[in-house]
Amino acid sequence: MHIIQGTVPYARRLAAVGPELSRAARQRLKWMDHYRSHGENAALTCRYFGISRQTFYRWRRRYDPTALASLEARSHCPTRRRRPTWSPALAHAVRQLRDQYPRWGKDKLAVLLRGQGRPVSPSMVGRILTILKARGVLREPPRHAISARRRARPRPYAGRKPQDYPVRAPGDLVQVDTLDVRPQAGLVFKQFTARDMVSRWDVLEAHPQATAKAAARFLTTLAQRMPFPVKALQVDGGSEFAAAFEAACQAQGVRLFVLPPRSPKLNGRVERAQRTHTEEFYEVTPCPPELGAVNRRLHAWERTYNTVRPHQALGYLTPQQFLRQHRARRGQMECH
Repeated sequence: MHIIQGTVPYARRLAAVGPELSRAARQRLKWMDHYRSHGENAALTCRYFGISRQTFYRWRRRYDPTALASLEARSHCPTRRRRPTWSPALAHAVRQLRDQYPRWGKDKLAVLLRGQGRPVSPSMVGRILTILKARGVLREPPRHAISARRRARPRPYAGRKPQDYPVRAPGDLVQVDTLDVRPQAGLVFKQFTARDMVSRWDVLEAHPQATAKAAARFLTTLAQRMPFPVKALQVDGGSEFAAAFEAACQAQGVRLFVLPPRSPKLNGRVERAQRTHTEEFYEVTPCPPELGAVNRRLHAWERTYNTVRPHQALGYLTPQQFLRQHRARRGQMECH
């Protein structure tokens, strides 16, 4: 039983309806109550709730105080719906083929059906599959775990980078990757490269192997050589960026974002840095076989890269010059 609108309070009328009224309909009921309690002033009601007059008057015409369900949205489904044009025999043939080849889609199944003398389009096969799934007649086969596809292990601290994560200032996000360095045949070093996404400031260090402990040591080097605090790191899913490295990031309060599988383009800045260091340092500088000597020359190149080399992406400023301008602009904004 519905209670007629008048002096009956809003809460009591809703209590009479119970949970039958949706949230949107309850909001529209508030419009009507506000309209009645303010002298039926539609303009005032529309301004108060932030709605257009067209919307208000459309619901005002539908509103029946004796049937609050009149404030519910109406179905937009067409009166006449498209009827299936295929035969039960065709649907049975589609089901048989899908059961036989559970991973094949509508395009492949349509080819097989035409080979059986059944002229059918892929879209029709797709509609048949959709209806069969909705009826519960066709079900996906269970997946069997195999060694070729390994499930990602849960990370205790690292995670995906949120889409709304802001990268505006130096240190907001630093991309890290590794590079194979081969000074001689049969000798391989692993270079850890870190690039700040805003200032293009790079930190480089070579290690005997790309292990999690080596990555954790590089994290200490990164904190010492970056001229600003690092808030977050972005790495790929390599094992060197797990275990001890992940624990070190958590201990230092540095957020750690891991890329999805097979998506190196999302680490494009540091990937481009690897190419630059290969072309402008390793290909023109003799690389000694001793790791200590490699790191000394690499450190010298790092200083050149950050303080001497003009960067096209920075308007031909060096990362050091860019940082000075950025800090000057920030100081001016704080003064104002």
